[in-house]
Amino acid sequence: ITAEQLLREAQERQESAFRAPKQRVEDFEELNEYRGRKRKEFEERIRRTRGSIKEWLQYANWEASQNEFARSRSVFERALDVDPRSIQLWLSYTEMELKNRNVQHSRNLFDRAVTLLPRVDQLWYKYVYLEELLQNIPGARQVFERWMQWEPDDKAWQAYIKLEERYQEFDRASAIYERWIAIRPDPRVWVKWAKFEEDRGRLDKAREVFQTALEFFGDEEEQVEKAQAVFSSFAKMETRQKEYDRARVIYKFALERIPRSKSAALYAAYSKFEKQHGTKTTLESTVLGKRRIQYEEELSHDGRNYDVWFDYARLEEEAWRDLKADGATREEIEPASGRVREVYERAVAQVPPGGEKRHWRRYIFLWLNYALFEEIETKDYTRARDIYQTATKLVPHKQFTFAKLWLQYSKFELRRLELPTARKILGTAIGMCPKEALFKGYIDLEIELREFDRARTLYEKYLEFDPSNSPAWIKYAELEAQLQDFSRARAIFELGVSQSPLSMPEILWKAYIDFEIEEGEREGARALYERLIALSGHVKVWISYATFESEPIPIPRAQREEEEEEEDEDEEAEQKMVPGDPVVARQVFERAYKDLKAKGLKDERVALLNVWKTFEENSGSETDVKKVEGMMPIVGRKRHLDQETGQMVEDWDLVFPDDEKESNPTSFKFLQMAHAWKQNLAANKGAAGPSTSALSGFVAASSSSSSKPAAKADERMDDDDDDDEESSSGEED
Repeated sequence: ITAEQLLREAQERQESAFRAPKQRVEDFEELNEYRGRKRKEFEERIRRTRGSIKEWLQYANWEASQNEFARSRSVFERALDVDPRSIQLWLSYTEMELKNRNVQHSRNLFDRAVTLLPRVDQLWYKYVYLEELLQNIPGARQVFERWMQWEPDDKAWQAYIKLEERYQEFDRASAIYERWIAIRPDPRVWVKWAKFEEDRGRLDKAREVFQTALEFFGDEEEQVEKAQAVFSSFAKMETRQKEYDRARVIYKFALERIPRSKSAALYAAYSKFEKQHGTKTTLESTVLGKRRIQYEEELSHDGRNYDVWFDYARLEEEAWRDLKADGATREEIEPASGRVREVYERAVAQVPPGGEKRHWRRYIFLWLNYALFEEIETKDYTRARDIYQTATKLVPHKQFTFAKLWLQYSKFELRRLELPTARKILGTAIGMCPKEALFKGYIDLEIELREFDRARTLYEKYLEFDPSNSPAWIKYAELEAQLQDFSRARAIFELGVSQSPLSMPEILWKAYIDFEIEEGEREGARALYERLIALSGHVKVWISYATFESEPIPIPRAQREEEEEEEDEDEEAEQKMVPGDPVVARQVFERAYKDLKAKGLKDERVALLNVWKTFEENSGSETDVKKVEGMMPIVGRKRHLDQETGQMVEDWDLVFPDDEKESNPTSFKFLQMAHAWKQNLAANKGAAGPSTSALSGFVAASSSSSSKPAAKADERMDDDDDDDEESSSGEED
């Protein structure tokens, strides 16, 4: 037996569904019997579920379908005794009467329903619709009047007005609006009334409605804010009537009394109006107002958003300048300057929390911009001075300070010709919170005033504060050199290089050497190079030393000044130079090579050999060039045992001929042959092509690997000054 067989048998043996037999009534006796049986069933169901309105409705509608209207009414009345507040029951009752054209019964039912349930709008709407359908307009109006006594919602009033409009009773509609306003004086109701009067062509009445509304709401801030819709609709109506001046006055009246943050919609309507019908000035004023609202909204979310405060203050300053450029009177300019001050005062009141300088960096510029506005734009110097004083008192100088603030304050006093006050400000700043930028600013001020003794004193204080600051030593020595006090400049350099520790000592040594070269003191510069080599022995120092020996330098200053006095003042003479000595330079290269070799610095030796080769190509003989080329390394393979894996590892390494000559004479001969082969290959450039020789690859790798360190070494010494100047001249906050 399968499952399919079981299912098939069950389906075959299943009995058909029961169908109730159709009953056909042949005479009145059977009809009465049928009705009696149905009524008995309905009565049984009602007796079981007396509170079920559905059962009552089915019973009453069945009686109506049998044209037993008296019985149907009886059932409905019995149902109303059970639940007299059932809206569905009342509507079904009236619908039954209307279907059977019992109009008067329906009226009586609606009258009873609205008397019992006056707050159910659906019953009133049905009642009014019935009267209007029967063309009983006075009756419909009477129903509305009864309804209005209960002060229904706005839709009911609007329906009453629409009824009067359909039958051209506009005066009655206007009177209904007036009664509606008396009960519910909302702005939208005033606007609807005025629009109604405008549509029927009574502009004077519409203006009267708007004016009455404005008098009702008043002109206080809260009242005007509530009546924004009235102002906007009033202005739009005047715009439609081409009364642009009236509309502009209405907009301005409202906007002057409402805060910018609460009148965004009204400002949007005003800006649109000005774009369509305004002048350039009025349009700019509208855009200005919209941007004010935008900034106020952003600041309401984050009062310490200093970028927004900057934009806001810049906006007000531009508005102030535009007014001034347009030739506005003083009475018109004063409110604009007041708005600028108000924005700045509100901005600086947002003091950053905590004592971290990063929170104050943007904030302090608000004070600086505020002071500059008062000084440059409004010429209120007393107020500008008060701003600077307040800002300096506000900053917690024991934790951090701002050199810009002190320097700006002192420059302000200097512009006011208050030199002692400016010096006092900077002195107070240095005494309270010494900082490199403060020293630099104070020194620059004294140098501009040609107060060199004061500048010297400040440099001394500066170096006492930070003796490891190489740029400060250099600037101090340069000042003395400019003042022609060369012995003092040399003494300052000596003090500087003797400091330990010293930040970026290489730039100080380079400046000292350049000073001696400029003075024409080759022996002094040579002594400095020897001292620097003893301290560091870096390849860049050796290269610079050798280059110095090979290049010409100016003649000594004393001799230079004597020759300048003898020459004619009108003739422009060339500066005389003392030539370099290639022999001494070559000796320096040889010393450098031996020193680097002793230290085992292979990359540095390659860099030195490349510079040495260039020197010999320019100043030496062919033999000297070949000698240097013979010292050049090649790239060779070196095998060693890896301590971690225990396997032989092959590395590439630079192999120098002199090293191989000392350690492995056989390999040295191989290197000599390789160099000879390379020279022959260079001599036959006409037949140059890609080589397949392994030695060719070694030589090429040697050239590329040795040229890169040399190129980098050439750049380092020249770039040091630029990098150090950028780092020392970076502006401190």
